Amino acid sequence: MTPRLRAAARPAVAAAIAGRLLRHTAPGPRDTAGPGRDTVRYIVDWAGPVDADLPDERAVQAACGLMQVHGRATGGPLPLAVDYASAVAGVLTAQGVTALRIARARGLDLREVRTSVAQGALLAAGQYLAAATARADSGAPQPDGPGAPSDVPQADGLATLETSDGTRVEVETLDPLAWREFWARLGVAPALAGRGWLPFQQRFATAVCPLPDELRQAARRRLPAELRAAAHHTGVSLLAVGSDPAPAVRPAPWCLTPGAAPVPKARAHPEISVPGPRPAVPVAGAVLPLTGLRVVESTRRVQGPLAGHALRMLGAEVVRIEPPGGDPMRWLPPLAGDCSARFSALNAGKPVVEADLTTAQGRDTVRALATDADVFLHNWAPGKAARLGLDASDLLPGHPALVYAWASGFGDAFGDRPPLGTDYLAQVHSGLAAAVRPADQPPAPSLMTLTDVLGGLVCAQGVLAALAAREATGRGSRVDSSLVSAAALVPRPAHRPRWTALDRPLRTANGHLCLGPEARARPEAVLRLLDGAGPMAPEDLAARFARRSTEEWTARLAEAGLTATPVLTDLTALARDPAFRAAVAPPDPVTGHARPYAPWEFA
Repeated sequence: MTPRLRAAARPAVAAAIAGRLLRHTAPGPRDTAGPGRDTVRYIVDWAGPVDADLPDERAVQAACGLMQVHGRATGGPLPLAVDYASAVAGVLTAQGVTALRIARARGLDLREVRTSVAQGALLAAGQYLAAATARADSGAPQPDGPGAPSDVPQADGLATLETSDGTRVEVETLDPLAWREFWARLGVAPALAGRGWLPFQQRFATAVCPLPDELRQAARRRLPAELRAAAHHTGVSLLAVGSDPAPAVRPAPWCLTPGAAPVPKARAHPEISVPGPRPAVPVAGAVLPLTGLRVVESTRRVQGPLAGHALRMLGAEVVRIEPPGGDPMRWLPPLAGDCSARFSALNAGKPVVEADLTTAQGRDTVRALATDADVFLHNWAPGKAARLGLDASDLLPGHPALVYAWASGFGDAFGDRPPLGTDYLAQVHSGLAAAVRPADQPPAPSLMTLTDVLGGLVCAQGVLAALAAREATGRGSRVDSSLVSAAALVPRPAHRPRWTALDRPLRTANGHLCLGPEARARPEAVLRLLDGAGPMAPEDLAARFARRSTEEWTARLAEAGLTATPVLTDLTALARDPAFRAAVAPPDPVTGHARPYAPWEFA
C-alpha cells in the first residue's frame, strides 16, 4: 500500500504548492515499514529552527536576507511582491515527502519530515551568504554589511534597457565578443562596451548591474526593432519585458517519461576510473532517505548544480563531471580558500571526474559513470546531449533502471531556436519579472537568481518522483524540467499590487523595519504612534520613523499590538546571530564560508 499523508501546515501557499507537486508525483511504492505504520507526516511552518517570530512571508524575507539581495539593484531593501520563499518551501516539502516514500520502500523507518519557509529563504540566499562571509574573511568589499558602498541610485543597478518608445527589454549573452558587436551595432565604441561587460556578467553573483550610462543612452536612442535586429545579427538573446504578471505559459513542473522494461544492469567499462562502490541498501544507522544512491551530474552555473546539491543533502552521493582543468566557475571571486565561494556553496562535497566531452574517450567516461549510477543529471543546451550521443535514448537501453534528468531554461516553449536559458530571461518569459515588483516600479527581473534556485529544486523533485516510481516498477525514466516550469509555480495576482509607504521597509535611525500584516492593515494605528492626526505624506512618515532606532520602534509597535521585523542588511550577521544557530552553519575550515544547514528534519 502507498503511505498515507498527514499534513500539519500553516503557511497556506507552501502547503498548496507541496500538494500540487505531490499530486503530480506518481503513487509511491508499497510501504515496507510494517503493518499499521503507513502514515507519512509532513510539517511546514514559518520559522522552523530559526528562533524568531516570523509570522508571514514578508517577515521571512526581511529576516533571512531576501529583501536585501533583491533590493541591491534599486538602492535599498525591497520585498519581492510574490510569495517566493513560500514557493521554495512548498517544493522542499514535496521533496521531503517523496524522499520519505523512497526511504520507506528501501527499508528505512522514517515517518515525518519538517521544513519551513525560513529554511527555504536561507537556501535561496545561500550563494549570497557564502559570498558575503568569504569576503568578510578576506577583507574584500562586500555588497552588504559594515563598510558596504552607499546605496545604488534608483534603477541604475538593473540590467533592463529602455528603448526610444519606452519598451523595456532584457538582453543576454555569455559571449564577450557577441556583447561587443551588439553594442557596436548601436554605435557604442568597443572600449565603452567593454566597461559594461564585467558588471553585466557579474550580476548573477552580485545581484546588481551598474552599466555605464552611455550604454543605456544608446539603447534609448533606438527603437525595439533596431535592438532586435542587433541581437539577431550578433547571437544575443533579447526579450521584451511585459507588465502582465500572469505566466505566459503554465507547463507541468516536470515531464516524466518511463523507460523500457528492466533488463540486467550493464557493467561499467573496466578501463574507466569510477568512484568506489556504494552499498545497495542504506548503511546501518543512516537516517537520510537517499543514502546508498549515486547521482552523476554534468552541470554548470546554478540550476543544475543546485539540483545535485539538494539530492546530496538528502543523502545521495553526487559525482561531478567537469572539463579538464576543472569548471571555470571554480575561480570566480570571491574565493573561499582556493575555490569560488558561490561555486563551493553548490558543489562542496561532490567528488569530481574530469572528462573532455569533445573526445570519444571523454564521452565513454560519461557512459561508464552513468552505467554505475542511479541518476544522470545535466543542464546542457538543447540538442547537445543528442549530438554527444549521451541523450536518454542513448543511455537508457543499456541501463533501463537509470533516471535521466535534463534541467533546461525553456523546455520546448520556443521550438528549435530558444533564447539562452538563463534566469533573467526566464523571469521575463514567465511574467515573474513583472510580478516581483509593485505597480509604481517599472517591471524588471530581480537580479537575485530566483528561477535558477527554484528550477534546480523542481528538477530535484522530478528526480525524486522518478526514483519513487522506480521503486514500484524497477524502471528508470527521463525527467525534463525547466526554469519557466518552476517560475509558473510562484503564485501571483492578476494585477501588480499598489503599495503604500507602510508596505516598504521603513528606514530607522539604525537600520530598516518591515511592518507586520496587522500594522500594514491598520495604518491609522501606526499613525497614532507617530502622533499623526490624519493622512501623512510618505516622506513625512519616513522622516518620523528615522528619528528612532529599530529596537525602539519594535517595542512601541508591540505595545500597540502590532508586529514588525528588523530587515537584515548584513548577510554576514546570519552566521553570528544566535537566533539562526540551528539553521545556519558558521564558516568552517573546509569551505571557508557560512552555509544554511539542510532544510529538512527527518524522524
